[in-house]
Amino acid sequence: QVQLVESGGGLVQPGGSLRLSCKASEKIIYAMAWYRQAPGKEREFVAGISSGLSTTYFTPSYRDSVKGRFTISRDTALNTVYLQMNNLKPDDTAIYYCNTRPPNQAYWGQGTQVTVSS
Repeated sequence: QVQLVESGGGLVQPGGSLRLSCKASEKIIYAMAWYRQAPGKEREFVAGISSGLSTTYFTPSYRDSVKGRFTISRDTALNTVYLQMNNLKPDDTAIYYCNTRPPNQAYWGQGTQVTVSS
């Protein structure tokens, strides 16, 4: 079974940047996404990227609140998906998870905590 391990989170001041990584235990040919869950809220979609296969390509997509600030990318050779987060805001504080898109319930990992605070 595929295991996804997120890393790169931390405490950052508003306006700062972080780069999250999601390392898969094996090659994944599915579309991938980052999700986040803030305290007291439901988990939500943040950004998605296609599988890399020419037959299933789609332009990376983002929730409105992170457009222009976050960038999702993947390195197929390293089985890794990234989320570059710039100009972070306190509302971005959450645990960030990666998973397939749509998510596979069996693949949820521990996530990585992102805290944006002065």
